[in-house]
Amino acid sequence: MLETDPARALAKAYDVTLNGWEIGGGSVRIHRAEVQSKVFAALGIGAEEARAKFGFLLDALQYGAPPHGGIAFGLDRMTALMCGADSIRDVIAFPKTQRGQCLLTQAPSPADERQLRELHLRVREQAKP
Repeated sequence: MLETDPARALAKAYDVTLNGWEIGGGSVRIHRAEVQSKVFAALGIGAEEARAKFGFLLDALQYGAPPHGGIAFGLDRMTALMCGADSIRDVIAFPKTQRGQCLLTQAPSPADERQLRELHLRVREQAKP
């Protein structure tokens, strides 16, 4: 399915819901090298880039990693349910806006030159057409 129509590919994933609220979820992780390679290809990640960025994973999968899964519960969601809140934002200490901004700290904010040098980054203006 990944080669012909990636949008229709399925996952072994699960959610835990309570009264219509998703309070947890997880999935069975990819544990076969050929499936992982197909996912990389579907994402436009070539073999060389995959090896450079995820070589440790590809090597591990060659040894026959067993199927494994996990689940994570959202304590913020369970707290909202216990409090009778309408939104998890009502119980999160520093909630973010829908654009991922923090109104308390004004994050994300621009990095100054010292921070950029420390991280060995350089900002270049994009040429206008």
